Amino acid sequence: MKEFLVFEKNFDNIKILNLKGFLDASSASKLEDSISNCLNSGYSKIIANLSELEYISSAGMGVFIAFLESIRENGGDIKFCEIPEKVFFVFDLLGFQSIFEIYQKEEEALKAFGKKI
Repeated sequence: MKEFLVFEKNFDNIKILNLKGFLDASSASKLEDSISNCLNSGYSKIIANLSELEYISSAGMGVFIAFLESIRENGGDIKFCEIPEKVFFVFDLLGFQSIFEIYQKEEEALKAFGKKI
């Protein structure tokens, strides 16, 4: 089994989740827990930095979709940044660019939430 880790950091009212490793059906619950914790702690603006994500399955992608409605109902959103090419292929294949905002750099995603860097 490949390892999956989530590292969290705060930037004012934004939670940044740095994902590392392999996100698949067996590790999706870790991501679910992290996003649930964000919402329970009052964070509805989330940036998923995927710079260290090596693999994502449809189950992993489904976690983001599952939370999207409640996040947006709370005035927030999930924005993605620094997606490796092989992971972006899955985003492209599933049409996620039409659902989520994707940025090259974390700073760009922060600015999209109205933060001055």
